[in-house]
Amino acid sequence: MEGYCFKCRVKKEMKDPQAVTLKNGRPANQGVCPTCGTKIFRIGKA
Repeated sequence: MEGYCFKCRVKKEMKDPQAVTLKNGRPANQGVCPTCGTKIFRIGKA
């Protein structure tokens, strides 16, 4: 799963992606940037 890292400012492959559900019921994925360790969050495609 690929997401945008705001710290590195590029799209990267998530490390340890997890499917989560937002408060409004929409699916999302949450992972970690392999380079800097910042959380990467992507809405949809859970």
